[in-house]
Amino acid sequence: MSKHVYHGIVPPVVTPLNADGTVNFDDLTNLVEYLIASGVHGLFALGSTGQVCYLSEEDRVAIVRHIAKVNAGRVPIIAGAMEVSPQTVIRTANKMIEAGADSIVTTAPMYTINDEAEVADHFRIIKAGISVPLFAYDIPVRVHKKLSPKLLVQLGKEGVIAGVKDSSGDDVSFRRLLAYNEAAGKPLVLFTGHEMVVDAMALIGADGAVPGAANYEAAAYVRLWDAAKAGDYATAVKEQKFINDLFEVVFVPAGRSGDATGVGAFKVVMAARGIISSATMTAPLKGLDAETTAKIEKIARDLGVIS
Repeated sequence: MSKHVYHGIVPPVVTPLNADGTVNFDDLTNLVEYLIASGVHGLFALGSTGQVCYLSEEDRVAIVRHIAKVNAGRVPIIAGAMEVSPQTVIRTANKMIEAGADSIVTTAPMYTINDEAEVADHFRIIKAGISVPLFAYDIPVRVHKKLSPKLLVQLGKEGVIAGVKDSSGDDVSFRRLLAYNEAAGKPLVLFTGHEMVVDAMALIGADGAVPGAANYEAAAYVRLWDAAKAGDYATAVKEQKFINDLFEVVFVPAGRSGDATGVGAFKVVMAARGIISSATMTAPLKGLDAETTAKIEKIARDLGVIS
């Protein structure tokens, strides 16, 4: 498939920002070093947690280039090329590949209304236009299409896609995907994006996880994954409970959009830990207010994550 093995904990890297909304590359350096030092097995640049669709193509390519420079080949980089047509995905993807991405991930078509055969051809066209492995990103909450297990395994058997990042939240579908993939000889690498059940997904055969919360607590996810792979499910469950307790930070903000609450809470904890210098969000999103920030920091403090 490539020189890299894709597995384990692959965080969707947050995009740190300066107060004026520009990318804070010094903070991005710190974040990448923190994640790699914590033992992660790969980096997913420019997913939902990286606020990919709030950034210009120029910024997205610059982010991939910077992550690749800091990473220096230590772990594989999967870069998100989220665009509205196969042709624009290919254009952006090739710029990211030139910048250092080892593989590309993209969604089902956005905005357009397609049947399953057309969705399949969307991925086939993209794969024909790039030179690295392609991952399918199953995230129906954002693109309003669910990628079926049979379609994904068929694309895997054809060599169109190398793997799937499943953020559907549909664990029945993911279980079926695992079964179909097994029956087909495992053509796909299967990652769950359901970060509160990584222990369970490891138990039933997932190849890895792409958890946003790893941006502020990567080591716990790595301990969880290592324990699960060693058959020590008691430790895996213990680490998952700790992570889930800490994940309560995303439920603190009230009356805000989904994009503002999740990534906003992540950035608050990251800033409190000194991983990044600011919890600034991409426009038009606004940062969390002082009262909400204090409540989030209390959760992290009570769990010993910050002092």
